Amino acid sequence: MKQLTLFFLTILMTTSCNSNSEESSNENKLASISEAVYGKLADGRETSIFTLKNAKGMEVTITNYGGKIITWTAPDRDGNYENVNLGMTKLEDYFDGASFFGTLVGRFGNRIGNAKFSLDGEEFQLVANNGVNNLHSGGFGVDKNLWDAEIVDSENPTLKLTTVSPDGAGGFPGNLSATVTYTLMPDDALKIDYKATTDKPTVVNMTNHSYFNLGGFERDVLGHEVTIHADTYLPVDKGLIPFGMPESVAGTPFDFTTSHVIGDRINDTTDTQISRGGGYDHAWVFTDKSDEMKLGASVYEPTTGRVMEVYTTEPAVQFYTGNFLTGNLTGHKGVNYKKRWGFCLETEHYPDAPNKPDYPSTTLRPGETYETTTMYKFSAK
Repeated sequence: MKQLTLFFLTILMTTSCNSNSEESSNENKLASISEAVYGKLADGRETSIFTLKNAKGMEVTITNYGGKIITWTAPDRDGNYENVNLGMTKLEDYFDGASFFGTLVGRFGNRIGNAKFSLDGEEFQLVANNGVNNLHSGGFGVDKNLWDAEIVDSENPTLKLTTVSPDGAGGFPGNLSATVTYTLMPDDALKIDYKATTDKPTVVNMTNHSYFNLGGFERDVLGHEVTIHADTYLPVDKGLIPFGMPESVAGTPFDFTTSHVIGDRINDTTDTQISRGGGYDHAWVFTDKSDEMKLGASVYEPTTGRVMEVYTTEPAVQFYTGNFLTGNLTGHKGVNYKKRWGFCLETEHYPDAPNKPDYPSTTLRPGETYETTTMYKFSAK
């Protein structure tokens, strides 16, 4: 009798293992990456759009024009996946005012004061496109490049993009060879790996500039609840350039060490920094100073239950609340992207670092490799 029982248990276990193996195999088959024509640039070059899907239902579309994320779905508490990434409906819409939506930013993301910096005793004059300052490489960044694209893996959807920012582009020295790899993970996380090398000393600070609205564009983002694991931030001058070392967030509207609703303090114009940024447009310096992957920030949208966690190897994050959106851009669902209709969490080194020797260095030299990773993970509660 014992032998007969053991026989049936063995059959049951084998069947269960086979079933689990088949389920795992089926899940892998559901994950995919595909390519289609997206449109043409003004010079006639054809662009592509890549659709990355995982087995759970997340879908991310990315074009090789600037590495821009066009759509990005995430689950609500009922398991419904909906786009949460502000973007435009066609390629041409990205050529002007919407150029930074969802894009890769480099070679230097954020601002450089007075549009110039010195390196090894030589001064480099950049393009001033934000008052007297340089913002996101002054219109000569990799967000304007048509990147070479390679599908690396379809079962674990991976897209590898490569480009060269030529010596002198926007005033920056050195031919910068950049590689960015997007990997859609099985657990609804998108991992972004950045690498770059140069043939001359230069400065590098790459990031992703996606605007998020976890409510699916039904309302602005003021009701989102944000946590940033940073006990200091960088105050800025009237041109939004940091003017000193990081200062404590304690007792200020910049304290997100515990969860706060974005709208609670964003209009506190008695705070000089809020007034200068028109809300939040500052860099927070993570309490964890290591270059290991760590949880830097999280966002919760109570209406849908969506949660976004941001993990990164970077030392800081620029939290921007769409203060300069005016409603003149119409994107997905025919929505006019009005003021504060989206927020950004741009992982990065400090703004104006090339002019601040006390900040973590953004200098890259020949023979060195710039490497950084950021991951955006979605869930619901």
